[in-house]
Amino acid sequence: MTEILRQKLSDSRAARFMVLGVVALTMFCGYFITDVMAPLKQMLESEFGWDSSDYGFFTSAYGWFNVFLLMLIFGGIILDKMGVRFTGLGACITMLAGCALKYYAVAYGSGLEGTIFGVNTQVMLASLGFAIFGVGVEIAGITVTKVIVRWFKGHEMALAMGLQVSVARIGTTLALSGAIPIAKYFNNISAPILFGLVLLCIGLIAYIVFCVMDKKLDASITETNETAEEPFKISDILYIVKNKGFWLIAFLCVLFYSAVFPFLKYAVDLMINKYNIEPEFAGNIPAILPFGAILLTPLFGGIYDKKGKGATIMIIGALLLIIVHSLFAMPLLNVWWFATALMVLLGIGFSLVPSAMWPSVPKIIPENKLGTAYALIFWVQNWGLMGVPYLIGKVLDKYCIIGTEKVMEEVTKNGVTEMVEKTITLYDYTLPMIIFTSFGVLAIIVAFMLKAEDKKKGYGLELPNIKK
Repeated sequence: MTEILRQKLSDSRAARFMVLGVVALTMFCGYFITDVMAPLKQMLESEFGWDSSDYGFFTSAYGWFNVFLLMLIFGGIILDKMGVRFTGLGACITMLAGCALKYYAVAYGSGLEGTIFGVNTQVMLASLGFAIFGVGVEIAGITVTKVIVRWFKGHEMALAMGLQVSVARIGTTLALSGAIPIAKYFNNISAPILFGLVLLCIGLIAYIVFCVMDKKLDASITETNETAEEPFKISDILYIVKNKGFWLIAFLCVLFYSAVFPFLKYAVDLMINKYNIEPEFAGNIPAILPFGAILLTPLFGGIYDKKGKGATIMIIGALLLIIVHSLFAMPLLNVWWFATALMVLLGIGFSLVPSAMWPSVPKIIPENKLGTAYALIFWVQNWGLMGVPYLIGKVLDKYCIIGTEKVMEEVTKNGVTEMVEKTITLYDYTLPMIIFTSFGVLAIIVAFMLKAEDKKKGYGLELPNIKK
């Protein structure tokens, strides 16, 4: 009698990479909205009267609910209990709701008077929308990460995570380089946000397609009689938080990303103020950073899959972070080509750390606890994503204003075009860049500690992911 060999759907290379493409599209749409306001900082100041503190307050809102209401941690527990389909769909709907409120605040909130808790009404509404969106996109992030572990375990996991990050970074690149042109083309600062809202609808449809495929994976697992993992228990949280390797990954994550994502929120303004680049083109240089990640993260992920050296890769990435931010802080070569070269170098560092960090977590934490583990790491990360932009905004307003400048800008209203005088605040970015450099210094210290812990506990961070 001939025995029929059955395989899971995820054993099909075509199937698992199709799943990767679908969920990566969802994250692409989310990351566009995450960074779409960064190039608009100067326009918000000139058109609505925001200052750097208002902008910092708005940007910090991304982590409010994730940090203080523990929404990310609850999301991780729901993910481990309810699965990737239920959790991902909920995250997509939450992103849509938050983005809709943010769009309303920017499009129509300028007519609202007064304050809410001492904050301008428009700023507060936009911030609340961003906070709701932040819950959705962060839970979507941990869900998609667990999707990749579920579909790529024993296969090209680091490469898959790198490719997912790359596609998401295309969203960041599009936001940084396209937000101002879109706003100017439609003569409306809210137009890029509306474009992002449409993208999120596409992302939701893409995730529904994934859910159909994932249901087929469950059926194929049943056919192979593969033993299911032990279900997640609330007591498993204790297992995670007692793991030193987990905390080193979490601290490396918050330090590294606190020196990158908040930097991107101010990078366009840095290009305008320090390197005298025209606002229409200033977003193109910071867009190099995620563009570099698009090309290099899968490459470094593939190296980790085949050769290992995950902890070493993270150390090199943190070192590049220190070099770049310290050079941005120095008063030398204030020309566009030098800023471009530094951004290319930062793009390499931005590719190295995530390509090794995220695939290392499954080597430290069992798969049935991964949703909660990733959620706890993202929760720690959100402290940085919430606090650092607010800190930088306050520092700019208190210590870094060097003057103001009057500019004439063409404005069209009701079909009538006229020249309007606007006031732009000028900033010295030396102190903020020193702050970002300090995060890089702390990150490399933690990366060395992680490598030592791996050697002691034998997690296998320096070993390849693909089993031969």
